[in-house]
Amino acid sequence: MKKTEMTEAILKAKAEKKMGWEQIAEKCGLAPVFTTSACLGMNSMPKDNADKLCAALGLPAEVSAALQEFPHKSFDKLVPTDPVIYRLYEIVGVYGETIKQIINEKFGDGIMSAIDFSMHIEKVPDPKGDRVKVTMNGKFLPYKTW
Repeated sequence: MKKTEMTEAILKAKAEKKMGWEQIAEKCGLAPVFTTSACLGMNSMPKDNADKLCAALGLPAEVSAALQEFPHKSFDKLVPTDPVIYRLYEIVGVYGETIKQIINEKFGDGIMSAIDFSMHIEKVPDPKGDRVKVTMNGKFLPYKTW
């Protein structure tokens, strides 16, 4: 089974079971953002967690096997060469669809504003090496119908 087929099966089962990403993540014992990203094909999942996810969604062993496969992360756009900008680009490439799915699930059909928006970057000391903490805060803008 290809990762794209795996994602289609998971999204279909998720909708049929009326489960959110947080519920699915709880069932498989992983964080919601990571779980969503793996289900969208951008990360691999350990066997035990993949099996739990499939049990919760009623999916076959082929889906578990596909979840465990290493992903191929490629981006179709021109990749920036500055290391910091590249890493941010990589984050959006790997987690962008996950962020979109979770925003839509929590707020509805819409976007996070980049105009009514703030971002904070903090240095978090860590004995294993300092960490960069980026906090983005944007107003939710629902799409309108007419």
